[in-house]
Amino acid sequence: MTAAPLSHQEIEDRLAELPGWSVRDGRLTRTYRLGSHVAAAALVVHIAAVQDELDHHSDLTLGHTSVSLAVHTHSAGGALTAKDFQLARRVEDIAPGHGAH
Repeated sequence: MTAAPLSHQEIEDRLAELPGWSVRDGRLTRTYRLGSHVAAAALVVHIAAVQDELDHHSDLTLGHTSVSLAVHTHSAGGALTAKDFQLARRVEDIAPGHGAH
């Protein structure tokens, strides 16, 4: 079943609940800063596990002390859906445990 694209207002409302997240080039994005490369890599592994659990995957970029995500829903023609915001919320919940800000 294809996820329904969110309206512009729904996207704005959900973004208000996710400080640090934004929409760029049609994707929900965020970059986290961490204290070390090992901490950043550990966050990537944790995010990958959450993505597998949700069966919804972002583009993840591991930097020296950063992790960036960019996500949209391919099955909705690249639109933003509730699935994207569910993933963002889950990442927000785990990131502080890795020292991310």
